[in-house]
Amino acid sequence: MKKSGVIAAVTNAALLVVIVLVAVVCFLPAPSSPAISEERVIRKGGMQDGVSLMINVYWGTDEVYEMLDILEEHEARATFFLGGCWADDNVECVREIAARGHEIGSHGYFHLSHDTLDLEENIREIATSVQILSLITHRPVTLFAPPSGAYCEETLEAAESMGMKTVLWSKDTIDWRDKDSDTCFERATKDAEGGDLILMHPMAHTVRALPRILEYFEKHRLRAVTVGENLG
Repeated sequence: MKKSGVIAAVTNAALLVVIVLVAVVCFLPAPSSPAISEERVIRKGGMQDGVSLMINVYWGTDEVYEMLDILEEHEARATFFLGGCWADDNVECVREIAARGHEIGSHGYFHLSHDTLDLEENIREIATSVQILSLITHRPVTLFAPPSGAYCEETLEAAESMGMKTVLWSKDTIDWRDKDSDTCFERATKDAEGGDLILMHPMAHTVRALPRILEYFEKHRLRAVTVGENLG
């Protein structure tokens, strides 16, 4: 074989190798971004006979007081996840929640979308709310419920850096949107079972539904307990 033929053969072989390598790279699955560990987000408790009302508060001070009276009538406990800016304007109500034996968690300070915040912003938003709530109640705050259920890896890291657990719900009444007490009752109680974390807000129709919800739990031998107790 002539020298030029040898060179051509070597060149073609090298080109074939390059083509194969490019093809392999092109058809390999693209590296995915690190998945957020769902195990780090709490969506249900461990009690067989306990359910927890998660009451997220950025408004409805009058309704909060009504809910406190209803809960007391039924010897029930709940966890109130409070927005820091609301708590700052409603100090006496926050103290009343704590005085009646309910648990207080953080719902951020300004109801921001935590999935859009970087680590420093997440820390600042959560820490500011925790500081005001702890100052008012003289109690540690160990639970965080991200507004709208929106979170990212940085949110979880921020909460964990403060020794807090991130909590979401297993049942959502969507009472902020669907302003109907029957709908609220149905969503809070349908197929309810021990360990459920039930999300609601201080709305007038939710207040009307609350006695029926608690009566349903009592009838089905489910105790309304705080999220902390439900988690054990």
